[in-house]
Amino acid sequence: VDLRNKQNQRFIPTTPDNTNMSDIDDKPTPVESGEPSEWKKYSSYHIKTDPDQDDKASEIRLCSFARPHMRAFHCAWWCFFIAFFIWFAIAPLLSEIRDDIGITKQDVWTSSIVGVGGTILMRFVMGPMCDKYGARVLFMLILCFASIPTACTGFVNSATGLAILRLFIGVAGATFVPCQYWSSRMFTKEVVGTANALCGGWGNLGGGVTQLVMGSALFPLFKVFFDGDSEKAWRTVCVVPAIVAMASGIMVYRISDDAPKGNYDEMKKHGTMPEVSAAASFRSGALNLNTWVLFIQYACCFGVELTMNNAAALYFKDEFGQSTESAAAIASIFGWMNLFARGLGGFASDKANAKMGMRGRIWVQTIFLALEGALVLVFAQTGSLGAAIAVMVFFSLNVQAAEGATYGIVPYVDPASTGSISGIVGAGGNTGAVCFGLGFRQLSYEKAFNIMGYSILASALMSVFINIKGHAGLFWGKDDVVQKATLTVPAQEEEIEA
Repeated sequence: VDLRNKQNQRFIPTTPDNTNMSDIDDKPTPVESGEPSEWKKYSSYHIKTDPDQDDKASEIRLCSFARPHMRAFHCAWWCFFIAFFIWFAIAPLLSEIRDDIGITKQDVWTSSIVGVGGTILMRFVMGPMCDKYGARVLFMLILCFASIPTACTGFVNSATGLAILRLFIGVAGATFVPCQYWSSRMFTKEVVGTANALCGGWGNLGGGVTQLVMGSALFPLFKVFFDGDSEKAWRTVCVVPAIVAMASGIMVYRISDDAPKGNYDEMKKHGTMPEVSAAASFRSGALNLNTWVLFIQYACCFGVELTMNNAAALYFKDEFGQSTESAAAIASIFGWMNLFARGLGGFASDKANAKMGMRGRIWVQTIFLALEGALVLVFAQTGSLGAAIAVMVFFSLNVQAAEGATYGIVPYVDPASTGSISGIVGAGGNTGAVCFGLGFRQLSYEKAFNIMGYSILASALMSVFINIKGHAGLFWGKDDVVQKATLTVPAQEEEIEA
């Protein structure tokens, strides 16, 4: 029944018992009830979206740069690419640095271990920070900070100085978490595996590009500038990526959005998004067993990639007598596979999910891990340069496909704590790099690669322990009926205690 209010000529809705609905003052607000608010930064989108999944995009248009979805997609992979570039810009120059400042192989590996190990804590922190502040502002802060020690590479004169420098540069590696969080925030569950994999893979590509650009292009060019003085060349060349990193961080902050409906500060101001408890988010993610299984498995794929980024150029120079420039070019092949390999893993995960549900995603990840482990063992026994390069190509393909498949699973573990879980699993990659790096520091290349291979095979077997609520496991269980998959945010501490 509608009663006309003659004073202001509007309709006042009533309930069947003629109770004025405007008198019902205990109705929860949209934010309190978990329902989406009407406020949006954009009235329409240039891409297909799903309103039941918080206006996330249900398709990926790679050639589009439209806000907010595809702009965030391209900003995410570009920021991670630049972060990876400065993180490993020094790697192809390590043999020159080692000879010029008189340090040992163990000193070089210590710096490499510190460079990836220092990122572990930052990745743990970045997860709940993403849930609270969004990815955009964190990208800016990390890139601007890490660009400063990158530019200071030329001041290194000792093993201790090298380790400290790489510790601070390693902060750039934490950008992986906002990269994956941002793409998960922008794309629906049907395509999030592919979106995450492409963003992560194209970002990881920076590890291969930096080998080629720094070791085979800029370093020789700077040597020409300094009349063949290689020491002056490596002491100045890192200023270039430092400038690009700082400029990228500032630019992305100004031209992109945190979520489909706008930036987090705007959404909180208009009631679209409640205030987030970072502690609650982290606790929820850390208490989930699936998080730690994926932590170990990611240690055995992304941890392997980080180790190879540090080891490949040295390996081909020491074992096959290649020059610095040639070894860097060969080592870059490993990273260049990210152009499509990680995306392939995410795409395969999405396709398997469409046919078999979560069981399909887990099987895809398990198969890639098993192939990766087997090929590492083959690589360790390969004695010729040509064969080593060929095996490395397929080894790299499976490493990065396994990474993509892993992050096809992550958004399902606990959607409300996706940021924290992404951070914890991402930290697993750095943890693996530290462990494998210690092996390369103390052992021969062959023994270190053998340990790596068997560890990867063991991690593949751990897939039987992945048991996500509402989804099928590797051998048992079944997926529940598909429901809305809006990425929510964890409640405040006091709400939980109440």
